[in-house]
Amino acid sequence: MCGYIRRVTDSPAVADLLDQIGLGRLASRFAGEGDIEHYYPAFGGNPERKIHHLIVPGPEGPTTVDATWWFDAQQEGGTLRLGRRTTFNARNLNSPYWKGALRHHRALVVATGLGESKWVNGKKTQYLMEGEQPFLLGALYRPFDNGCISCAVITRDSHPRFDEYHDKAFPCFVPADQKFVDQWLNSDGQVPDMVSRYLTQPQLTVPLRVAHVSTFKRGTVSLDSEMLSAD
Repeated sequence: MCGYIRRVTDSPAVADLLDQIGLGRLASRFAGEGDIEHYYPAFGGNPERKIHHLIVPGPEGPTTVDATWWFDAQQEGGTLRLGRRTTFNARNLNSPYWKGALRHHRALVVATGLGESKWVNGKKTQYLMEGEQPFLLGALYRPFDNGCISCAVITRDSHPRFDEYHDKAFPCFVPADQKFVDQWLNSDGQVPDMVSRYLTQPQLTVPLRVAHVSTFKRGTVSLDSEMLSAD
């Protein structure tokens, strides 16, 4: 499960990441005042709970959109009415529910940290994970005729070194490689072989510093926190 994402705004490291993957022209859209943006799934049916600047394919190349973090939705006037199906993560990509989006509507989240949780001795324990550098997460999105967009973050089967923090699923980190990103954002109705192979064996692409926190939003990660190395 991936149920919390954060991103530092106006970060030179985010701009460097975008340059690295050939999308430096989008860097100005991630500008801010150096604050942290916090993203949560749209529990409670709130369509305003959005991931800002989700990177998606566009007619003139990749662009960014703001997308409600809950895939199951229907347009209603100028907004979305969210369904009851829990769809902030997309895991079983072989399901007919996800197949169309996987072929046509793959997206990327730029993040600097994320949150995971695990039940330990009957108590929910939360872990805040911050990357040593910004990172990419795979996502699927769904456009509506009224201009609204919904999305889900892709998760995969558990990762052996991630199990300590969440043992049921693993966020789909996407390599910060321009060739791979070009294939990921290809919307021609196919799942490229490179993408398909990676989805069967995803990797932890960046080192993460991990801290036990009471809340994700107020949590911080110190330099002496536990280190989870990249694959």
